[in-house]
Amino acid sequence: MPTDEQLIRAAQSGDGPAFEQLLGNCYDQLFRFAYRWCGNRADAEDVTQLACLKLAQSIHQFRFEAAFSSWLYRLVINCARDWQRSQHRHQHDDLESLTEETHSDQSAEAGIYLRQVLHWLDSLAEGFKETALLVHAEGLSHAEAAAVLQIKESTVSWRLHEIRKQLQQFQHGDGSGELAL
Repeated sequence: MPTDEQLIRAAQSGDGPAFEQLLGNCYDQLFRFAYRWCGNRADAEDVTQLACLKLAQSIHQFRFEAAFSSWLYRLVINCARDWQRSQHRHQHDDLESLTEETHSDQSAEAGIYLRQVLHWLDSLAEGFKETALLVHAEGLSHAEAAAVLQIKESTVSWRLHEIRKQLQQFQHGDGSGELAL
């Protein structure tokens, strides 16, 4: 079985089957992150489709200077941001859908709190949401997240610290607090 590096190099040379195999190897990662970004399956599928198209268009731009997974996260983040800007729907509907899809067995009170937290998370300033998702949802280290976001590791640590402070304020309040970043 060829390595990802071999598949990338072959795909960069125009080898369609190699690109298909590479896409098969990374599709779950693309979708998982898109789902965590969007909050529901349908929108995540749209973002993942955009990311797959973008990957096909830009695979030749990958230069092996960083991990391919970091490059993929960056690609999905950019596609998710572009998609989000193009949407004219309210995020509130998406958050309702997420809590119904993934937490239907929880109590009504827990569901309400989860919707409030997800709404709060969605209100994070640009850069903060993806930092939180990369580190806490995807399990990346601060250094790995910094590489994906093309920022300093200390900036990742600072963003997470600020998010924790704001989350504590949110939790100690009535749950309607807004992030002041």
